[in-house]
Amino acid sequence: MQSSRPYLARALYEWLLDNDHTPYIVVDAEHDGVQVPSQFVQNGQIVLNVAPSAVRELHMANDVITFNARFGGQPMQVIVPCNALIALYARENGVGMVFGHEPVMPGAEEAEEAGEPEASSPETRPSLESVEGRGDESGVSATEDEDGEAASRDRKKGRPSLRVIK
Repeated sequence: MQSSRPYLARALYEWLLDNDHTPYIVVDAEHDGVQVPSQFVQNGQIVLNVAPSAVRELHMANDVITFNARFGGQPMQVIVPCNALIALYARENGVGMVFGHEPVMPGAEEAEEAGEPEASSPETRPSLESVEGRGDESGVSATEDEDGEAASRDRKKGRPSLRVIK
């Protein structure tokens, strides 16, 4: 499964622009593959204005963010691998998102190296089960029994909810 970080970053970027805010990104300047002006790095991080008026040729791909900008009058191409993106937020009010470490799906690394899609057996796939609701009205709900057949049972009607069974 691909990282959600670049998708969220693109969506946040568009949302901030649509609301007339200035998008800033926080980058881990010590991450492999990062190309940023080293004179502006503080505590291993750099904050960059990525508004359309501040950068040229901004490209937010699934693996890297690239753009051209001027720092101290000197043109530079900035390269930020998506894993080095720490946060994206609005300069005006700080609204945005800090990206944490994403969990690695079991078997994802081996499947990626082999070029195969992730395989999951029926024993390890999550399943859904009805959970009794809260309330005092009665209703009918369908659940699966051990043979996989739907079975109806009475339950109290309330807000529906699902529980993942692993």
